Amino acid sequence: MAKLHSPRAPLLCAFMVFFLVHCNIHLHVFAMLDPLDFLALQSIRKGLRDMPGSNFFASWDFTSDPCSFVGVSCQSNKVVTLNLGDSRAGSPGLIGRLDLSIGKLSALAEFSVVPGRIYGPLPETLSHLSNLRFLAVSRNLISGQIPAGVGSLRRLRTLDLSYNQLSGQIPRSMGLLPALSNLILCHNRLTGPLPLFLSRTLTRLDLKHNALSGWLGPNSLPPSLQYISLSWNRLGGPLDRLLTRLDQLSYLDLSSNQFTGTIPGRLFTFPITSLQLQRNLFSGHVEPLNHVSITTVDLSYNKLSGPISPFLATVQNLYLNNNGLSGRVPACFVQRLLSANIQILYLQHNYLTGIEINPTAEIPLSSSLCLQYNCMVPPVQTPCPLKAGNQKTRPRQQCNEWRG
Repeated sequence: MAKLHSPRAPLLCAFMVFFLVHCNIHLHVFAMLDPLDFLALQSIRKGLRDMPGSNFFASWDFTSDPCSFVGVSCQSNKVVTLNLGDSRAGSPGLIGRLDLSIGKLSALAEFSVVPGRIYGPLPETLSHLSNLRFLAVSRNLISGQIPAGVGSLRRLRTLDLSYNQLSGQIPRSMGLLPALSNLILCHNRLTGPLPLFLSRTLTRLDLKHNALSGWLGPNSLPPSLQYISLSWNRLGGPLDRLLTRLDQLSYLDLSSNQFTGTIPGRLFTFPITSLQLQRNLFSGHVEPLNHVSITTVDLSYNKLSGPISPFLATVQNLYLNNNGLSGRVPACFVQRLLSANIQILYLQHNYLTGIEINPTAEIPLSSSLCLQYNCMVPPVQTPCPLKAGNQKTRPRQQCNEWRG
């Protein structure tokens, strides 16, 4: 008892109270976050670091509440949002690898990584995130295959893995995701066929600049699609039956593939603003059903034949060059060109035989016309793209053989 009443007793009691209060505070802070989530965030942090000029992880002090970290938001002691990196334009990103512990954030609904130098494969454990709705890891150095388990994320609405180094095939299960709305896998090294997309919610499909191959069946894409970009792949086969079903399209880019067959006239009635079908193997006549209201139509570098439809004169930017089109250019094109309603009219490298335009006509500065290398002498001299070459007229022998 004498020890309790010693002169040092008040100092000792004060120290004990301070220690307990201090510990209680930290216990209270850590209790705010599920221990599994806390450990998962620590592991994720160990696998990544700021690139020079970035200080994203400056707030990640694990002696404080992780729910207050930049890029982290929580609900009911669980992490629901994880946005890694400074999202401001031009900010340096992160470097390192994504840790497998990401799959322990069981309530995670949104996960994104800003552009940087994150390398290695996507963690297979992403398939454990059954609540995930938004997944975006673009413009990094992610390699390997897309984990097949991603196709089990039935609540996933947006998947953006663009501008990486992903290889292999797109998992078939991805085409079955019922809530998927945006699928963006462009600028990778993906190969093989497209999966059959059955989702009725899919509106955006961007797979350009890969090495995808195979044919697209008449039911391989859902009619809910509004944006399709499949350019710079190795896809082929006829598309007329598929395209006539996609009547919600506002943007279509199938350029630089090996698609064949005719271009359905009904396609030109869809609410499209830009139609890019250049550099394929489309053939036959182009016959829109009515005046075309699409702003830009590019059908260049195909095997199209027959006369030019006057219904195309309402297109603002029209590329028909490098085909097998013949006959005279309808007069309505000249009228709209001279009134500056047509800005680009490229007809070079065809077999056209005439156009009714006064040699002294002044083409508006805002408009471009190219008629080189056809079966006629261009009545007006206009600047053409360098790729059009220097020959003004196609050799007569070629024209005779074409008519024959």
